[in-house]
Amino acid sequence: MGAEVHRVLMAGGQRQVGLSAGPVAALHPYAEQVSNPLRSLLEEPRPSAPPVRVWRDWALLAGVAFVGVLEVLLREDMPLPGLSLVLGVGLAPLLLWRRTHPLAVVATAFGAVAVVDLGLIATDAPALDVYTMIYFLLLPYALFRWGSGREALAGLAIILVPATISFVFNWSGVGDAIGGVAVLMSAFALGWAARTQHGARERRLEQVKSDERVLLARELHDTVAHHVSAIAVQAQAGRALAATRPSSALEALEVIEVEASRTLAEMRAMVRVLRNESPVDYAPQPGVADLARLAGASPAGPRVEVRVSGDLIALPAAIDAAVFRIAQEAVTNARRHARNATLIDVTVAGDRATVSLAVRDDGDPGTAEPAPEAGYGLTGMVERALLLGGTCQAGPCPGRGWAVTATLPRQVAA
Repeated sequence: MGAEVHRVLMAGGQRQVGLSAGPVAALHPYAEQVSNPLRSLLEEPRPSAPPVRVWRDWALLAGVAFVGVLEVLLREDMPLPGLSLVLGVGLAPLLLWRRTHPLAVVATAFGAVAVVDLGLIATDAPALDVYTMIYFLLLPYALFRWGSGREALAGLAIILVPATISFVFNWSGVGDAIGGVAVLMSAFALGWAARTQHGARERRLEQVKSDERVLLARELHDTVAHHVSAIAVQAQAGRALAATRPSSALEALEVIEVEASRTLAEMRAMVRVLRNESPVDYAPQPGVADLARLAGASPAGPRVEVRVSGDLIALPAAIDAAVFRIAQEAVTNARRHARNATLIDVTVAGDRATVSLAVRDDGDPGTAEPAPEAGYGLTGMVERALLLGGTCQAGPCPGRGWAVTATLPRQVAA
């Protein structure tokens, strides 16, 4: 097929095209560098889940068929109108499979064009000239957008066959040749650009999911560690008081039951999310208003007192939750590691710029620092504060006890 492919590939050929080429250097030092991109292209897989046919595909097919028939009816100078109609409109249904089978569609369409071209040349018949076949540019676009790297290279080789035939037997000048190549390369480049952009978006989404799972894992540690610590403390208290104060042992068992039920429910909820199952209905994240849950006396272990002061209204959700989680983790650590402590004091104060948190115990000096194997609680507290633009520190108090202090901004940086 002559002029119709020539017209598709040479569209815009009468425009000036500027080319630039640098000096040709020795190829040997760069052979390995060139092979790496080629290997990467060959190993490039197909994008996942190409979209199925939608109404736009059928509308495109109907539009191509309508324009093809209209062109045959209105153009009096069209050579071989019957063959032009069969080829131009008959190949249009391949558009429906351009995303799911890009190489097969390119091979069929451009292969048919090459066969028809060779037949017309052999019989000395006039070349076909079908404007409608401009839709062929969608096929190399789809090849580089939805095909694998190997399919893209194979399809490129197939496309070069009718393109070469058109250049050789329908030569109309260097300008047209450069314009045709530019149009064809633009289709390739647009397909690859769309593919790259989609891949980058998918990677960003995966990163967001991964970050969210890290946050959920931290929430799991913070919440469950607090409940499990309470269970352990209550179990120790129950065992110590069972012989002398049976009623206290019964109270400890009731607390253990409640804490265990909460722990199990929260673990199940978070595991469902971590396993990508259906979304879970969560209660609102605890915040400053929920700090009173940490307060109270225990049959065995230090008493927790909570004091809140200053402007703590309308805190950002991230800051509100971070204050509670850091306080919860600090209280949990003090209950675990503060020997001979009788009091854990939680103080939260807010002003116009910052929210300050301090958790102090009155245990023996130097005993409240977690051991290396104690987990990631302290690391999690510091990381939370840093992510929100604040600070978190832990260390011994003057005289007795251990303190965890944190300062968080009232506004989270965008």
